[in-house]
Amino acid sequence: IAGVATAIYIGGPGARCWGWMTGLVGMATKYAEAVLAVKYRVQNENGTFSGGPMYYISRGLGWKWLATLFAFFAAIATFGIGSMVQSNSVADALNHSFSIAPGITGIVLMGLTAAVIIGGVRSIGRVTALLVPVMIALYVLGALAVILMHITEIPGVLAMVVSSAFQPVAATGGFAGATVMMAIRLGVARGLFSNESGLGSAPIAAAAARTSQPVVQALISMTQTFIDTLVVCSMTGLVILVTGVWTSGKNGAPLTSYAFETGLPGELGGLIVTIGIILFAYSTILGWSYYGEKAIEYLLGSKAIIPYRWAFIISVGLGASMKLDLVWTLSDIFNALMAFPNLIGLIMLTPVVKAETLAYLRSLKKEPASEG
Repeated sequence: IAGVATAIYIGGPGARCWGWMTGLVGMATKYAEAVLAVKYRVQNENGTFSGGPMYYISRGLGWKWLATLFAFFAAIATFGIGSMVQSNSVADALNHSFSIAPGITGIVLMGLTAAVIIGGVRSIGRVTALLVPVMIALYVLGALAVILMHITEIPGVLAMVVSSAFQPVAATGGFAGATVMMAIRLGVARGLFSNESGLGSAPIAAAAARTSQPVVQALISMTQTFIDTLVVCSMTGLVILVTGVWTSGKNGAPLTSYAFETGLPGELGGLIVTIGIILFAYSTILGWSYYGEKAIEYLLGSKAIIPYRWAFIISVGLGASMKLDLVWTLSDIFNALMAFPNLIGLIMLTPVVKAETLAYLRSLKKEPASEG
């Protein structure tokens, strides 16, 4: 909701095209991550599993130093993409819609987050599983309504998106203009931010899945990138562009909210975005707290989990009152640091991904393992 709007505000309509390309490549990346996560995960004493880049890098490559580097960067990144950006987006939306002070939003989010993550992984799973279907249905229905009401403008908007991806966009209205480089940078950065492909966060969750077949989990993981980047984020972008508000000068969640307010009657549009962003952001906060504690556990052991959780909760409150540009810049830096060691691991372990995939395909055809 906020990321797509920020990309269009800075990079222009062409940023959405680069976001699509990132999503297509990201599906393959997410597949590889999940295959390795399940293959190299370890079983805990309580029967659950731990996995992710720190495990497939250390166990698959034997490079414990790189696995430690990833875990360190992941623990830091959770305070950006997982907490501060999310609380900042909620605070921005509530301030725009209801004039609620960011500080108040931060305190409430801290309380709600503490109530869940101090309860542990099971409570995180229950709350997130309840919120995700609601937020997807509510937001998608609202976006579809706006798009259908402007259906005749879709061809022209799509043509603008593609053309703007390869040529500069002149300043118009409140839009300051954008170069092709800005469109690429923002499209790729926000695409990766939304679908997390290549960051190394998703395989931490994939490793906990109750499956014995890495490829099956990988195929499921791919759908997350498709739904997130190529469906939901595309809807956000189309709503902003077909309503014409992308030149209004607004940025972040207020821009998306303004687009929905323009496209839907009464206050319904703004309400959908506000509720949607609260649910999107809060469920993301809960999920990333799990990623972070797994990274901390790998680095320092289980004794460090509780202190980490409290530090994470405090960062949620701090992020709500920080400046939008600063929060997104810090998050982009943290994400890049986190992705670097993970991508090295994926490249080096590509033969393993290929071997696992071929073995699974042979099992479907009931062919002997010795055959091609």
